[in-house]
Amino acid sequence: MDSSITETRHENLLLVQTTDFFYPLVESPYEQGMIAAANVLSDMYACGVSECDNMLMILGVSLGMSQEDQDIVTKEMIKGFRDQAAIAGTKVTGGQTVLNPWPIIGGVATAIEHKDKVVDPQFAKAGDVIVLTKALGTQLAVNLKEWMRTDAAWTRRVPSDEIITREVAQAAYDKARKSMSRLNRVGAGLMIKHGAHAATDVTGFGILGHAQNLASHQAAELDIILHKLPIIAGMLAVDAHMPNVFKLKEGYSAETSGGLMVALPADVADAYIADIEAMEGCPAWIIGKVVAGSKNARLADDVEYLEV
Repeated sequence: MDSSITETRHENLLLVQTTDFFYPLVESPYEQGMIAAANVLSDMYACGVSECDNMLMILGVSLGMSQEDQDIVTKEMIKGFRDQAAIAGTKVTGGQTVLNPWPIIGGVATAIEHKDKVVDPQFAKAGDVIVLTKALGTQLAVNLKEWMRTDAAWTRRVPSDEIITREVAQAAYDKARKSMSRLNRVGAGLMIKHGAHAATDVTGFGILGHAQNLASHQAAELDIILHKLPIIAGMLAVDAHMPNVFKLKEGYSAETSGGLMVALPADVADAYIADIEAMEGCPAWIIGKVVAGSKNARLADDVEYLEV
């Protein structure tokens, strides 16, 4: 679902692979490289695999830039990607570079893992709770930062400080870029420790889209009900100002390098969250539950929106 998981010719060893790439969404090319590497690794982490054996890099050098800008931006994106790989305990040993109208960064992650240390996403159980490890709202935050580039763009989209101020928008962007740069590696390792039954990561389809994807892949007839959505402060007001554009409140706003959404036994979820907070200093939240059903996901009628 998130990664390709393949049996190998070696008994009990699985090949876990994933690939992803995208266009820049932050100002710093170095941070963009870090986010790209985190985003690639996240699909592997969603399978509980916290140790990556190798990464390849996919790079598009922009033809729309001057040679000087190409040299700076490309080198910084590569450095950010490699540095993030090192933080993740792995290395970049190759890849592919092409000329492209716009810069692109991404790659491939590969691991060989024992089958007992891979979380198959098909086996959630009724009674499980759903834990989320990163707040939502990154799409709105990076768009706000882009609108702040000119007064005309800002006032056209944000005509009043009662919607959001530039200061709050900047704080949201800073939270978003730090969140997107943060690896899901700790959460992945703790999935194994605490006996997670299933998981996915939250990216381009929004939290409800990924919850639906997870529900539809279950071996049993189960539903996922989300009753709490933690959201970067200020983003709900912007979402309400632009109905049917981002659909954050409805659960469909895209995320980049979002958190893990993990189905855990109810009696260990608090311990999982406590371990994340102790090891990373970051919060996580119980946001939903798994119930008998028909492989669907939905928001609860009384869903709580928690600004963080």
